[in-house]
Amino acid sequence: MKTLVLGASGQLGQCLKAVASKRNIGTLDFPDETTANILDVEKLKALFADKKPEYVINCAAYTAVDKAEDDVELCRLINKQGALNIALLCKEFGATLVHVSTDFVFEGAIPELLKEDDLAKPISIYGLTKLEGEADIIDNLNEHYIIRTSWLYSEYANNFVKTMLKLGADRDELNIIADQIGSPTYAIDLAGAILDIIASGKTEYGIYHYSNEGSISWFDFAKGIFDISNTQVKVGPIPTSAYPTRASRPKFSVMDKTKIKATFGIEIPYWRDSLVRCIEQLSVLEKG
Repeated sequence: MKTLVLGASGQLGQCLKAVASKRNIGTLDFPDETTANILDVEKLKALFADKKPEYVINCAAYTAVDKAEDDVELCRLINKQGALNIALLCKEFGATLVHVSTDFVFEGAIPELLKEDDLAKPISIYGLTKLEGEADIIDNLNEHYIIRTSWLYSEYANNFVKTMLKLGADRDELNIIADQIGSPTYAIDLAGAILDIIASGKTEYGIYHYSNEGSISWFDFAKGIFDISNTQVKVGPIPTSAYPTRASRPKFSVMDKTKIKATFGIEIPYWRDSLVRCIEQLSVLEKG
């Protein structure tokens, strides 16, 4: 399937390129952000006309969660208007959209697994604008898959795993939040799942949840990173109140993945197994 990847230079875009290469899939196109600016409708339309994609994967998003609280207009432009621009062009050119969203659309106040049809009640500008983008896609394009994910990391771009490894090498002691519970997602796994969905040819459109299996705190995640990488650093648990941020985060955002597994037969790895693979890959890259 001819597939256009928007936001190709970001973390997930780079993971899609890596997985497609490993699987010898040559039908994905990864245009740069100048060519594929999701806010430039005319340029984006020219790209669609040139590439004639059957699928479009939208990885482009404003993801600076704290900065978004003071940068509302740009955040909404990218996460809402950008998503709408893509949906309308997918409709015009007959393409199916795979749009990546977030667990931040939920309030996360109740410790229960979050299903796709649970009430979305974001508590940050980032989460709100991502939910608005979802709504615009649903209202304007039937042929869509919205995939909500959480705590994304990989060997590419900036993320929690790479930050912890850097801090762990520089410091003797770290304090990490222990009362926010979620599920890490290795972006390589998510990229593979997206390509599996496209390859399936199925038309069960709608919202799906994807993260690695298991539920942990950021403190647990950091401990796992240091354990697997043999990094000697003392890690202490702290409450959210001890590390105030501009944007509020969900306290519990563990998503139920039953739907995506049942619909597409996707097997989802346990978080620690995927973390081992990522750290091994980071070690390979470091050694050159």
